[in-house]
Amino acid sequence: MERWLQHQWYQRTAPLLWLLPLSLVFHLIVTLRRWMAGWGWISSHRLPVPVVVVGNITVGGTGKTPLTLALVEALQQRGWHPGIVSRGYGAVLPGIREVHPDDDPIEAGDEPVLMARRAGVPVWIARDRAGAGRALLQAHPEVDLLISDDGLQHLALARDMEIVVVDGRRLLGNGALLPAGPLREPRTRLDSVDAVVINGLVQPGFATRAPQFGMILQGRAWAPLSTGLSEVDLDHFRGQTCHAVAGIGNPERFFEYLESLEIQVIPHAFPDHHAFTPEDLRFELTAPVLMTEKDGIKCQGFELPRAWMLPVGAILDPGLEALVDHTLRRRRHGRTIA
Repeated sequence: MERWLQHQWYQRTAPLLWLLPLSLVFHLIVTLRRWMAGWGWISSHRLPVPVVVVGNITVGGTGKTPLTLALVEALQQRGWHPGIVSRGYGAVLPGIREVHPDDDPIEAGDEPVLMARRAGVPVWIARDRAGAGRALLQAHPEVDLLISDDGLQHLALARDMEIVVVDGRRLLGNGALLPAGPLREPRTRLDSVDAVVINGLVQPGFATRAPQFGMILQGRAWAPLSTGLSEVDLDHFRGQTCHAVAGIGNPERFFEYLESLEIQVIPHAFPDHHAFTPEDLRFELTAPVLMTEKDGIKCQGFELPRAWMLPVGAILDPGLEALVDHTLRRRRHGRTIA
């Protein structure tokens, strides 16, 4: 049902009429929550260090996690000491906890474990992101900046800067709110954030009051799921027929990327944050299996000698890096003198 709805949402045709009354109710709820937050009826907890929220206003993957990782690296080069907080979607262990690189992705969540492995900075998860932030800062007093991976709609965490990621191909779909369309908030929400990052090229006809920046995701090298094997170049599978596995918000983006590498793709799409089992990959003996890094870290114990995952890195617009650094320093100064 969800995949069928997403297909309808991103066709950019008129939304389904029978869902529009539900979208109106959803719009009223979203608007009421914003008003309540503005009036102080929803508690918003401000932490002692600047907070950047990286989020989106649509359902489905847009590239928030690669952007978060790239911002961590860029801000470290500018003298910051970041930490990451996340809800830890899919984690089975409740409460507030730190995520370590060797944690089980099923227990701690696939994206938090990926970030812990790649970022080299403290990563804490909890449904209460403000609580996760407080625990992180207490355990790691050297951290002077928090980046929240997702959480744009999590109003309990006060933020100093909001960055929204938009899929450059799908944009906002048919422009309707859930469930008639993919929007979690009205399109006008983009006018109130600090920056809009387009995953792909900036679209000339996609206007927002907030400044826009492009972001490109680039594959590195294929990493084997089995130990004892070495990485292979990005073009290693060129011309081959391969199974492509993606349990992410937008599997088609991964499949199309593999096709751009001239790989003959046999696609296997799974729900976002899917908890893989060996039975899901029984086809692996017939051809190499290629998957996203987020999926691969959940399958490393399956003994798949012909399976590979693809880490990707985000190439950011230098203007975005400068804007984030300048905004946070200005607001940190204002926080200090206040």
